[in-house]
Amino acid sequence: QAQLVESGGGLVQSGGSLRLSCAASGFSLDRYAIGWFRQAPGKEREGVSCVSNSDDNTYYADSVKGRFTISRDNAKSTVYLQMNGLKPEDTAVYYCAAGKSFAFTVATMALTDPDRHLEVWGQGTLVTVSS
Repeated sequence: QAQLVESGGGLVQSGGSLRLSCAASGFSLDRYAIGWFRQAPGKEREGVSCVSNSDDNTYYADSVKGRFTISRDNAKSTVYLQMNGLKPEDTAVYYCAAGKSFAFTVATMALTDPDRHLEVWGQGTLVTVSS
C-alpha cells in the first residue's frame, strides 16, 4: 500500500527553523514528483513547494521563496522541506503528496482542491510559529 508519512513539525518562534520529512513506503518514490502543501485553520490548502523525481527541478510559492528549500534522497525514499525564517503566517498543517510528473504537481498547487488530483497524501504534520 502506497503511503507517505510526514514528520518534523512542532512549535517554533518567529525567525526559527524546522525541517520536515516525508517518508515514502509501498511505492517507488523515485518515479514521482513530490509536493508540499499546507492548510491553515479556516483556509484552503495551498501549494508550497515541489521537487521533480530526479531532484533537478524545484518550485516554490512566492510566499516561501528564499526561506524554504526542498530536497530529496531517493535512496532513503524521503523528501525534505527545510524551513528557515519562519513567520506566524507559516502556521499550518503541512502535507506532502506524490504526483505523476513535476509539471502536473506544480499545476495542482494553483488549485483549491489539489487532494482530488494527486495520488498519495500523507496525514500531515502541524507547524506552529509563535510571534
